[in-house]
Amino acid sequence: MSDPLPSGTVVVLRDDPDLQVLLLERSARDGQPGLWVFPGGKVDAGDRRSGAAPADDARRAAVREAAEEAGLVLDPFSLVEISRWITPELAPKRFDTWFFATRAPANGAVRVDGAEIAGHRWITPPAALRAHHERALRLAPPTFVTVTWLAEFEKAVEALRVLPARRPEPFRPRIHRIDAGACMLYPGDAGYDSGDLEAAGARHRLWAAVDPWRYERTQAAEGRRARVSRSEPQASEDHELGERSS
Repeated sequence: MSDPLPSGTVVVLRDDPDLQVLLLERSARDGQPGLWVFPGGKVDAGDRRSGAAPADDARRAAVREAAEEAGLVLDPFSLVEISRWITPELAPKRFDTWFFATRAPANGAVRVDGAEIAGHRWITPPAALRAHHERALRLAPPTFVTVTWLAEFEKAVEALRVLPARRPEPFRPRIHRIDAGACMLYPGDAGYDSGDLEAAGARHRLWAAVDPWRYERTQAAEGRRARVSRSEPQASEDHELGERSS
């Protein structure tokens, strides 16, 4: 089992006029189309500061990667933390990724390198979920869950206000194979420790099956179910199902 590499990802938002999110298309590899991701990557030596918190190093990495991958100059102090994803232990390459969100800079034109990143798209979250459903683009689970959250909001300012306050405990997916694909359990799900998908209680999971993907999260304290979104999966190996989205 490898130790996860500290990483940072930034979810860049704008209003045009409705909320849009920046997605970058990874270049195709081994004949397979690339995933659509948020700007981000692992923490490099230049991102580290003596005595700094790991999240602050990840923040600097996210800002640097946004410049390298998308040509965007972001103010690191504008980034707000919205989640943390740790790749499952079964994956051959693991990441410990802090997800941040920020508003796009004014007049900030996106420029991709055409090598690691093949293209980009500003897209509304509902349209991104539909495109995933139609197999027009591929989202990894962390990206899918984040875009699902964003689909609740109409404007960037609302998302940037609510999501940091709603941040769940770190995602440590436990992947369970089912006949139709996979179910990923996250901390807070009643079946997380036991692996029992039928366990009574709270739900925090992603159904990545041949039927449309479905993110399910129950607000246990309030006794009500959070909004559920669906999208169509792609055939994936375990490491892709649990990988970071940058």
